Amino acid sequence: MAPTHAKHLPAEERRAATVDAFVELAATQNPSEITTTAIAQHMQVTQGALFRHFSSKDAILQAVMEWVAEQLLARIDRAAQGHATAIASLQAMFMAHADFVTQHPGVPRMMFGELQRAGETLPKRMVQTLLVRYGERLRRLMEEGRQRGELDPALDDGAAATLFIGTIQGLVMQSMLAGDVGRIRRDAPRVFAIYQRGIRSAP
Repeated sequence: MAPTHAKHLPAEERRAATVDAFVELAATQNPSEITTTAIAQHMQVTQGALFRHFSSKDAILQAVMEWVAEQLLARIDRAAQGHATAIASLQAMFMAHADFVTQHPGVPRMMFGELQRAGETLPKRMVQTLLVRYGERLRRLMEEGRQRGELDPALDDGAAATLFIGTIQGLVMQSMLAGDVGRIRRDAPRVFAIYQRGIRSAP
């Protein structure tokens, strides 16, 4: 992706451009090793210009995690709407998440990196909050599906939600190991087909 040009942007656009730059760099670099110097160079601005909007790299990470949470949750919410069944909504969410990661491969690198950091940090808490909010959406859909007789009446919604997110994370990890981010999108339909067989009600 081309460098983000941000020399003469207003404050909010400069902040957004900084987030974009970090996400782009994280697609090919270890997020923990991305320096403010590298971000400024990618944006073609000085570090001084960067620090007029962010006090530190952690402040940039906080803004990045806010962007990830807003974008991902908005995308899965849109995907879940307008379907006749809970299964169809879940499948649309699964594919929307796979598409999001395929388009922004730096995002899972950042999330995994934050969750592995020792101690409590604000970006780490934001990742944890994102996962909680995501799980709540899944459990609501699953409860609706059980009430309508689409899903197994004995389904453990919490475990099924954990497996849903964990399955996507597994696809992400395998694609990262293979060095092929497109593998996520290619494998997702077949993997979801197996997942849904485990939560459907018996015929």
